[in-house]
Amino acid sequence: MAEQPVRTAPTTHEGQVLRTEWITPHMVRVVVGGAGLAGVRAGEATDHYIKLLFGAEGVTYPEPFDMDRIRAEFPRDQWPANRTYTVRAWDPVALEMTIDFVVHGDEGLAGPWAARARPGETVRFLGPGGLYAPDPAADWHLLVGDESALPAIAASLERVPADAVVHAFVEVSGPEEEQKITTPDGIGITWLHRGDRPVGEALIAAVRGLDFPDGDVHAFVHGEAGFVKELRRHLRLERNIPRERLSVSGYWRLGQTDEAWRTVKREWNEQVEREQESAA
Repeated sequence: MAEQPVRTAPTTHEGQVLRTEWITPHMVRVVVGGAGLAGVRAGEATDHYIKLLFGAEGVTYPEPFDMDRIRAEFPRDQWPANRTYTVRAWDPVALEMTIDFVVHGDEGLAGPWAARARPGETVRFLGPGGLYAPDPAADWHLLVGDESALPAIAASLERVPADAVVHAFVEVSGPEEEQKITTPDGIGITWLHRGDRPVGEALIAAVRGLDFPDGDVHAFVHGEAGFVKELRRHLRLERNIPRERLSVSGYWRLGQTDEAWRTVKREWNEQVEREQESAA
């Protein structure tokens, strides 16, 4: 789910589910492919994200599928819903896109879909967008996130140079949700187990307690908006990290639906930025 200013391409891409795999008890991996992905244009970002499109129940859309036509001809409540997800991996040669979904039973829209997705099922999406990639010139890297940011953090760890200094903290519900990530020698994730604590509490404590190395840091902090706000304040005001060396965004917000959060997210981010700049 990696979003800063939204820069998704307007083109709708259409592929098919190739295979699925449960990689932890609450995370399922869906690989989408097919000739319809030939038009996907992805750059060097490791936080690429797409907007998956889910048709309204009971509504049939004209073929070929065209979002502009749908917006023009259908009432708004019949437009496809969209959900933003980070691309775990993209293979432009095989035309395969890998997306990881957090699944909590029947909660939400995309998670339950991914849990029951079967090969051959049609998948439509907009994108990808994405702005962040670990700067190889940085003296060290700080990667922080909850489950929603794990795909981008994993992709970033696979990209950093073998001799990079990296502190990566990922909060998951418990040890059963840890994943095996292939990274350069000596680079790994510090897994933090949430248990019954609030989302992000362990991440805030870990970053605050970290003995920051000297030199230029390139930081990526994404996930639930509450802890992201707290860590943005800490990194900007207490650690004096320049804004341009931070990729910070709330992918979701506790207590709000995806639709509700997306309607206020940009304004929320701008307000937090103004508050912290005025306090600097």
